[in-house]
Amino acid sequence: MIELQKERSLRTVCSEVLVLVVTAFVFSLAFPGFATKNGLGFIAFFALIPIFSIIRNTTWKLTPLYGFLFGFVFYICFNYWLKAFHPLAILIAPIIKGFELMVAFLCLKAADKLFKRYGYLAQSIIWVAYTYISQSWFAGYPYGTLGYAIYQYLPLIQIASITGVWGITFLMILPQTFIGNWLCTYYHKRAPSFTDYIKTHLVDVLVYGVLVLASLIFGFASIHYWNNQKPDRTWRVATVQHSADTWKGGYTTYKQNFNTLRKLSLEALQEKPDMIIWSETAFVPSVSWHEKYPSDPKTSALVEEFVDFGKSLPIPLLTGNPEGVIDDPSKPALLTDGTWNRKDYNTVIFFENGEIKNTYRKQHLVPFTEHFPYKKELPWLYNLLLANDYNWWETGHDPVVFTTDQGVKFSTPICFEDVFGALNARFVRNGADVILNMTNDGWSKAESAEMQHLAMAVFRSVENRRTTVRGTNSGMTCLVDPKGKIIDPMEPFTVGWHIYDVPVYSQESQGMTVYTKYDDWFAYVSVYLSLILLLGGLLYKVFSFIGKKKKD
Repeated sequence: MIELQKERSLRTVCSEVLVLVVTAFVFSLAFPGFATKNGLGFIAFFALIPIFSIIRNTTWKLTPLYGFLFGFVFYICFNYWLKAFHPLAILIAPIIKGFELMVAFLCLKAADKLFKRYGYLAQSIIWVAYTYISQSWFAGYPYGTLGYAIYQYLPLIQIASITGVWGITFLMILPQTFIGNWLCTYYHKRAPSFTDYIKTHLVDVLVYGVLVLASLIFGFASIHYWNNQKPDRTWRVATVQHSADTWKGGYTTYKQNFNTLRKLSLEALQEKPDMIIWSETAFVPSVSWHEKYPSDPKTSALVEEFVDFGKSLPIPLLTGNPEGVIDDPSKPALLTDGTWNRKDYNTVIFFENGEIKNTYRKQHLVPFTEHFPYKKELPWLYNLLLANDYNWWETGHDPVVFTTDQGVKFSTPICFEDVFGALNARFVRNGADVILNMTNDGWSKAESAEMQHLAMAVFRSVENRRTTVRGTNSGMTCLVDPKGKIIDPMEPFTVGWHIYDVPVYSQESQGMTVYTKYDDWFAYVSVYLSLILLLGGLLYKVFSFIGKKKKD
């Protein structure tokens, strides 16, 4: 009998593991990936149902292990392109996400145990809270957020202007927790038919239906409104996509890339744009450093040639360029040991009227590859990252808004800064009328990586009702209108330029959205509600147990 029980337990565990692995794989298909260029977004409406059945069915001991397994497998499938960056990267992200989901699964299990009838509702709130917290710390990583899977379903994502991606995620996860919990109970023949289950929760289902209907009505109304809005002005910009190999460095490469950028810019200039846009770190030698501390004659000459080109243009030039500055002001630029007293920022520089008018320093750096603040606490990891050729940027702190002589106000989130909603809302609150993202995803060698990035960037336009222009090294260069519609994307990994007539909607005429004013308020509410529910439910159970013991 004991042997049969052990065999049954092993069979159950193997079944649960298999279901989790398949679920992780299927969920990855909802996003742009190795299977499809744009992703199969509809899968995200039901892909996660099995994990809530398993959380209810399994033991407390296995719950965190299952969380790690699901997170690890999903991110291996979803972010497979990280292997192109570094062998460490394809392991670091899935391992971190696995540990995050260990905690999330335990909280979801607790919600199911503490709240019988409304456990599914508590789980939905906790899922949103986990999603937010998991991208709000040092290693925060928004890739894989449920709501981003439906970036093409414009009527469904318009509520992002109120709730951000968090409200969309909540509406998507709620029916999955509801059905998942029923499936587990039904499997064990302890639940009524699904029809009877619906009747038991009829009020809940009706309220959910009203929320979805209201979301759709708002979505279609918003699309109609923006289809009929005339912009305050049209800003004609030329985006230059030079598709350079970011793994190559040195003077010869920098010179070749500059020649390509200059040639394409002069071609685009014939179409009379108002501004020319290059991508993140398109010109690599630091202008600010080499103008003050020239060292290598050839590189310094190249910097001078670049500056002369920027000054010669009849229109503004916007480009990414590392900003080298003195690290320790009390010491000279060249130290006695032959090293440079230097630190660098990932920066955007804005040429206009023959001068560098303003700069922006990247605020949210990529964890581990651009930034690692735990040198003292984790010296072994810090040294391991350095040994694998990772280099650190300094952190910027100012949400700069550039203003052209024509009066166009814009901000330039660099690379994956455009996947963080609150950061972009701060730009718009600060006065930006256009979001101009400058990205280099060429290192991934994968169109799916670029599409995953674009899918998240879509939400920044909807949240703030501002047009987004994306100027990239190799893709996805495009325009995103305030409805979230992707317009005229350039073919990825090709060399060329494109003219975009950018509709500019000013704060004076359109005001600010709820999301722009209060950014991640829905996520904050979810986090606090999760804490109240879990702690309150736990205290209730403890006091109930103590009261029962006293009676006995």
